[in-house]
Amino acid sequence: MSVEVTKKVVESLDKYVTDENLGVPFFGDPRYITYPLTSSGFKMIEDVDSSRKIAFVDGGNQEILGAPNFSIQLNRVYFCLFNGKERLQIKSLPNKIEFLSLTHSIFRENDIFYETSIFPLKDELRELLPDEVDLSFSSSDRTVTVGTMRADISRVASIARRFSEWAFASHVVGRELSEGDILVMDGSLQTAFKNESKYSKRLYETADSRRIIVTGLSKTSHLFTTTGLSLIGAVRKLADECGVSGKWYYKVAEVANFDHCAVVFVTKLNNSSDYIFRYEVYREHFLQLNERETNEIFSQLSKNSVDISFPGYPYGLIDADYFARVRKDDAEKFQVLVLSEMSKRGKWEKFLRHIRASDAHAVLDSLG
Repeated sequence: MSVEVTKKVVESLDKYVTDENLGVPFFGDPRYITYPLTSSGFKMIEDVDSSRKIAFVDGGNQEILGAPNFSIQLNRVYFCLFNGKERLQIKSLPNKIEFLSLTHSIFRENDIFYETSIFPLKDELRELLPDEVDLSFSSSDRTVTVGTMRADISRVASIARRFSEWAFASHVVGRELSEGDILVMDGSLQTAFKNESKYSKRLYETADSRRIIVTGLSKTSHLFTTTGLSLIGAVRKLADECGVSGKWYYKVAEVANFDHCAVVFVTKLNNSSDYIFRYEVYREHFLQLNERETNEIFSQLSKNSVDISFPGYPYGLIDADYFARVRKDDAEKFQVLVLSEMSKRGKWEKFLRHIRASDAHAVLDSLG
């Protein structure tokens, strides 16, 4: 019976995913200028000598202890520096910042608000982190809610890490990079949360003053075409149909808005890779580049995308992901310290009654 049902599922999927007509890139927002999918859109990446350095920035976080009304998180932001595939020495910044954050609920103005406080593990690094005043959100703020539901506090708690990536990237640009160098953020350059554009704007202004190019590469993409296909899959099919091999980039869209100002590409960075990625360049920086300089940026990125562990994906982002990621054992170490301090103060029962409001699912999971 199971075999028959899965057969029907695959037959149905095959019927619905029709890719004879690729359509055009679709962003669902009239502010985006999109470009048709044609064979002439592919630009081959030519390897060239370059002294442009590339800095990669990523962050990670994990909850240490949480309840509906509070969330304690361990956050980490990291950067590394490369020229092609050669790792470079960092000049003045620490390559990693770690901090605890406490997000708690408060009732005011006839609504539930979430406010976050930041506790860096090294107090001298506080200046590299976002301002706490920017980490206050109404739980009904449309930038943090999912559907019509009140925002989950753990989702709002993660915003401190996101803002920290922007803030740290500004310092990386200001203190570690030189004219013509490249910054690669993990993910899109689009901002999503209230106050986030304050930090992206600060980054762009710092980069402008030093003539540094801000970019972002997304490891996953949920963009579509006007025929309902995934944009990444459609571009890949077009490349196959047109016999385009090797390394290339394809400009699919551009936008100039306060929350997203970028030229959006799809790119293949390694000849032998099975993966292509969404890559963005801050639009104001892209407009200052000629075709040779654009190729140079992609060439530098492709030289960094040759590691055998994931050919076609920049090793700088592999490295940044590894060292920024907060693992379960990292969080558990701090959880022991937090629980111990609660017990010392005789406050464990006070917090436990709130924790029990949301941890029944974890108990059921432990039962197998």
